[in-house]
Amino acid sequence: MSKRVKESVHELIKSLTKSEKRYFKLMSSRHTIGEENNYVILFDAIEKQIDYDEQALFLQFKGEAFLNKFAITKKRLYDHILNALDLFHNNSSIEAQIYKMLHSADILYEKSLYEQSKSILRSAEKLAEKKQYFNLLLIIKSKQKRLFENTSYSEITKEEIDQIYTSDLYLHNQSLLYDKLWNIKSQLFHLLAQKGNSRSLDEFSDFKLIIDELAKNVKQSEWYFETYYLFHHIYSAYYFAINDFERCLEYLEKNILYFEENEEYINSQPNKYFSILTNTIFVCEKLGKIKQAQAIFQKLKSLPQLLKENTNEDLKIKLFSSINSIEIDTLIQHGDFNNAVLLIEKINEGLVYYDDKIATPRKIYLSYKIAVVYLAIGDYANSLKWINKILNDKQLDQKEDVLAYTQLLNVLVHIEMGHYDLLAYLVKSTLRSLKSRNRLYEPEKAFLNFVSKLIKTSDVFEKEQFWENTFNVLSELYKDSNNAVSLDYFDILSWSEAKFKRQSFKDIIKSKFNKKLAINV
Repeated sequence: MSKRVKESVHELIKSLTKSEKRYFKLMSSRHTIGEENNYVILFDAIEKQIDYDEQALFLQFKGEAFLNKFAITKKRLYDHILNALDLFHNNSSIEAQIYKMLHSADILYEKSLYEQSKSILRSAEKLAEKKQYFNLLLIIKSKQKRLFENTSYSEITKEEIDQIYTSDLYLHNQSLLYDKLWNIKSQLFHLLAQKGNSRSLDEFSDFKLIIDELAKNVKQSEWYFETYYLFHHIYSAYYFAINDFERCLEYLEKNILYFEENEEYINSQPNKYFSILTNTIFVCEKLGKIKQAQAIFQKLKSLPQLLKENTNEDLKIKLFSSINSIEIDTLIQHGDFNNAVLLIEKINEGLVYYDDKIATPRKIYLSYKIAVVYLAIGDYANSLKWINKILNDKQLDQKEDVLAYTQLLNVLVHIEMGHYDLLAYLVKSTLRSLKSRNRLYEPEKAFLNFVSKLIKTSDVFEKEQFWENTFNVLSELYKDSNNAVSLDYFDILSWSEAKFKRQSFKDIIKSKFNKKLAINV
């Protein structure tokens, strides 16, 4: 049996489109040695393998000379594929076009064709200025200075030298502004990844430090597209982190409008645009703005078609995970579990198809929501299967919030399955895990303490009273919006309500959504 190995050349070949494969073979045909080309032969053999199997390749090509130095052969094949991709995509983006022009300018410079080099650099400069690629402009300027120094200083004026310096300062300041904003954004998102939404005063102060740093370092008069986007992106994330969803929505809407007023950026930076859309849908749902959420979701679903000619593998994966994450989450919140079950089949196909190309947090979030759907419809065996996938995932960062909620979901499933012999252990281990990771907040503590008492009684009426008491206690705790953050993962309040009212969880969710919809009509 072949052992699955992560091999760079296999992963690269499997990522190629039909057009890229065709171009590689066309390019390889120009380098044919004898009757056959080793590159193409090996390429075809590796392409046919579902999992990389080097032993099978050695058996297939037994006696071939290239096996004597197979590591070198693989490396050359890998480099050859990259060279083909470079040529195939050399005009696929404005950035690629500018880099190609820079390379041409270098070649002309080395041939002492200075005027031709200068002309190409000027074209590259105009393109970079139009697209606001300030880091590329710095490279262009450095190459222009090299040409400048081939000119006699008697032929230039002091004003020209000063103009170059003024231009350099402007570019450096723009680049520095972007770097500052990027750093603040990254620190904020790092804090969000570590702590999740703020649920204590201490965490509020951490976020406040970051947002104050932003205000101190930004002059709005210096904005350009990237810095405008980053500025509003940071504020939307900050207000999301402190659970001020109205203010968060204001900044998200500013970025949507900015992209749609500058449509070329939707095509050149689609990742940012669809991230804004997904965040806006989530926030609109939180605020009960159902119709607005649905309108934004239609924009999100139409993106693959809009970007048909500009969709790469990375973007396809992100669109798959983002669209399906939003859709399954929305269906759960609306209590539409029939359609959620139908969606699971599509999600599962994508998870298998993209496999480890999907970032672990995205994969885990989808797995978690699938487990929630199965719990809601009473398919506890399938829910437990997906829960175990998450708990056994070695690549999952132990600090991720989803792990804490998966452990709580695990407790719920075992309650529903009547595994009371396991619950004492599960409650203790979950309490210990949440406490060690600073995730043991009052609602979680109250619920787990309730379960500890529940498993000690066999009286049916006493159990019903326990459920009602739990619902009442949780209702009070979830009045605090900071505690309510956990309901985004699983609505344990509705679940406990369903238990004591002897109704189905999905019916409770559906009823609550209908009331919310009636209010917002």
